[in-house]
Amino acid sequence: MSRRLRTAASAVLIALACLLVPFGTLAAWAAYGLADTGRYVTTMAPLAADPDVQGQIADTVGSGILRRVDGGAARSAMGPFVHDAVRSFTRTEAFRTAWDTANRAAHDAVLSALREKADRPVTVDLAPVTAQVKRRLAADHVPLANRIPVRHTEVALLRPDELGRLRKGYEVLEVAGFWLPVSTVALAVAGIALAACRRRAVTATALGTALGGTLLGLAVAVGRRLTLRDLPDEVSHPAVGAVYDALTATLRTAAWLLLALGLAVALGIWLSGCCTRALRRRRARAAPAGEPAPRPSRARL
Repeated sequence: MSRRLRTAASAVLIALACLLVPFGTLAAWAAYGLADTGRYVTTMAPLAADPDVQGQIADTVGSGILRRVDGGAARSAMGPFVHDAVRSFTRTEAFRTAWDTANRAAHDAVLSALREKADRPVTVDLAPVTAQVKRRLAADHVPLANRIPVRHTEVALLRPDELGRLRKGYEVLEVAGFWLPVSTVALAVAGIALAACRRRAVTATALGTALGGTLLGLAVAVGRRLTLRDLPDEVSHPAVGAVYDALTATLRTAAWLLLALGLAVALGIWLSGCCTRALRRRRARAAPAGEPAPRPSRARL
């Protein structure tokens, strides 16, 4: 194969590898991070102490409890007590346990629905949280606390018509989460091995990796802005922002690592090239008079 053809083929392979860097990272994150219940619960656990998340949960649960109280007068009288009790409950260890349990149950329910191909809505039951709040109100001797009904209130997470689209995406994600990163590495290695000048090929791959990390970071930032822009008015933007930041923390870290690794490799190759050229010049100046200076080596990496 001619030098020109090898260079062109190498450039195409390296360009494809660099193009797949952000997509492969995103697919791996979704397949092995979001789709893993243990990692998901661990990621969401610190949010139980986030004030914005606590406030959103307190407002949602408190309003839900009051809607089930019979009588407008009783509802008005209990309103401040219920909201204060729920806010107080969100600062307890019991709430953190309930938060982890609810997240695990919701995640398991979504995964089961996606894997079992069942066409029923995905729901989570809020009755345990209501029972906890009722016990706290009763212990504080709040009037009419015993009138709060504890019912199995199922909140829909996914409707049956949404499951079909998500199921197809999940099946693609399971395949892409493994093969996209593998294909990225294989294309990069093939491009470097085929290159006529491997030093330049490695440098191009490193810079392309850094560019892929930058694009991934920008995609995460744009996704956050779009997510917050489309929220209903009754939903707390800071709370959703905190959840988004927690879920995408691994992606942001990966973007910075790709950027740093790519720039570090490119800088290392450039510095090694400068040192090699300086050493050659020094040897040329030190050559005895009358002897030809050693010709620069054309050896390739």
